[in-house]
Amino acid sequence: MALLVPVQAAFASSFKLNQRVSALSGDSQRSVAQFGGLNKAGCEGLKKEFLGSRSLEPVVRSTANPAPVATATIPVSAPVAKEVDWEELNKSLENASPFEIIQKALTLFGNDIAIAFSGAEDVALIEYAHLTGLPYRVFSLETGRLNPETYRLFDEVEKKYNIHIEYMFPDASEVEALVRAKGLFSFYEDGHQECCRVRKVRPLRRALKGLRAWITGQRRDQSPGTRANVPVVQVDPAFEGLDGGPGSLIKYNPLTAVTSAEVWNFLRSMNVPYNALHAQGYVSIGCEPCTRPVLPGQHEREGRWWWEDATQKECGLHKGNLSGLEETETNGSAASDVEDIFTGKNVTKLSREEIESAISKPRDKAGLVVLYAPWCRFSQAMDESFNEVADILADSPVLVGKFRADLDQKEFAQQNLQLKTFPTILFFPKGTNAVIKYPSENRDVDSLLAFVKSFQ
Repeated sequence: MALLVPVQAAFASSFKLNQRVSALSGDSQRSVAQFGGLNKAGCEGLKKEFLGSRSLEPVVRSTANPAPVATATIPVSAPVAKEVDWEELNKSLENASPFEIIQKALTLFGNDIAIAFSGAEDVALIEYAHLTGLPYRVFSLETGRLNPETYRLFDEVEKKYNIHIEYMFPDASEVEALVRAKGLFSFYEDGHQECCRVRKVRPLRRALKGLRAWITGQRRDQSPGTRANVPVVQVDPAFEGLDGGPGSLIKYNPLTAVTSAEVWNFLRSMNVPYNALHAQGYVSIGCEPCTRPVLPGQHEREGRWWWEDATQKECGLHKGNLSGLEETETNGSAASDVEDIFTGKNVTKLSREEIESAISKPRDKAGLVVLYAPWCRFSQAMDESFNEVADILADSPVLVGKFRADLDQKEFAQQNLQLKTFPTILFFPKGTNAVIKYPSENRDVDSLLAFVKSFQ
């Protein structure tokens, strides 16, 4: 009997979804099917998957007023996920549609799983969950610093899907202590991590302690520095679930292989509500003080915490994405033995003494310098472009150099050269000892040359 409710609900959802897709134009049907929605054949396949040769008479409902779905207030009987090989499950779902991934997740975890909701990708997740016909839960972090447009989106989503979002609030005493001690905008001076920890990470931890799994809208193309390898399903590397301890929480990322364009095609074709800020140039939307529109050609994550190094832009909700980025450095011998990079003939290797001299007095020549670690995959990724920049600037008055800033040089670089993550790119203007940090994660040749030219 444990599977009876999910099976019947999923069977009924196949007819509701077929009704919705049938109402679309031919192009929209193809868009939905490509992104993970079901066409008529897909609905029949879903019916056969659950019921074999049996057939039931469907209840046809108007797509204009779809039937309310069950929310967190309705208990669900579902098997508890035990003895599941999550790596194998991840492999099996690598090519699955978001609809299929969410359907399997909801069936497996029942009332012990919830969708984390904040942005466009998350509304797509809610739409998929709604289309399964299975009961589902939605929670969101109410930081107290969101845009008015975001609050209006929350209200619109609740009304459209007939759900109650479970809001998680930060601890009032912690917020008060932070603001009293450091002011309302301390994150502009000392980084966003402390504020995010109080307003987002700790409330998230409380929410996840009541779950065995959660569903996020992470995509691999969202952040080259931190999300390029996000799996479909994983044991959460950063948070604990209901049972406590490592491995007690499972994390689903159904949109990991989906692009931003595909998300928006789906939202438009299904008439899904979205944040009004998207029409104003905002792509990735967080708290109001930490979010701004991006310019044409900028990556979407450049609109978040734009005053910080671009390669590690995670607020802490997905801090597990950052683990392992510097794991090679923990083994000193392995880090020292790795093959060097930035070895182009026009790249000058700089010593600690030369760097100290360059920052202690006005310089006779300008310089573009990369602080790097040869074992770092992000440093490796820009090797070719940096060497090409050096070749282009070979006859210019700008020295192009490199300084290996890991191992015993890391503390010096952190204290004197603004190093936070590898690679860090610096410009040393002529006639001064000032050092200017390159703020973007766009490390292609044109972007780097534009940075240099702006100081010439």
